[in-house]
Amino acid sequence: MAYAWGVDSASPADDQLLQCVMNNFGKPRFWGRYLSTVPRVASGLTNEEISFLRGQNIKILPIYNDFREALGYENGKNVARVAVENAERLGVTQGTFLFANIEHYFRINEAWIRGWVDTIRISGYKSGIYHDPIRGPFSDAYCRAVKKDGRVGYETALWSAQPEITVTGPQDAPGFSPNRPDCNGNVWAWQYGRDSKTCPIDTNMMDTRLLNQLF
Repeated sequence: MAYAWGVDSASPADDQLLQCVMNNFGKPRFWGRYLSTVPRVASGLTNEEISFLRGQNIKILPIYNDFREALGYENGKNVARVAVENAERLGVTQGTFLFANIEHYFRINEAWIRGWVDTIRISGYKSGIYHDPIRGPFSDAYCRAVKKDGRVGYETALWSAQPEITVTGPQDAPGFSPNRPDCNGNVWAWQYGRDSKTCPIDTNMMDTRLLNQLF
């Protein structure tokens, strides 16, 4: 299996930040960015940023994070609808994976996950979830969702935040070995390095099956 190196950032990907990444680490093949602005947390992706990254032949990994808990089927549907609306507003092509951002301290249950997956499915996009499989309740909730509806496991791309090792460039990246839930799941991305002190980024490895279905 082939893997690609890339980054994610809460701040916009512009020429200055890209040069920082390239000078200190290497050229990313993908860049994770948030679909909407969340004050004091992250700036939202813009059309100018999309044009800049695509002009550099860097794929965009779209993340939606404007929510603080993940409880209930209807809430999962509602969050997915807003994520889809933001993706459509930015011209993200259908067939692209959209990632819900689930932090380890979030309350989450299996119904929310099924609501997210079901709504993303009918939107024409594909379901992705950023998660911590070790800390917090995600793994248990996810496996309950898979047990209730096997499509959750087959359709969803998982982006694991564990183990956290260190920030590196592609030449020094670890072999692809993310932690994963104890049930069926496509763990296709791994955020192995967080909060670089050199540039405001995290570093990731990704299965090229996911890379090929980014924007």
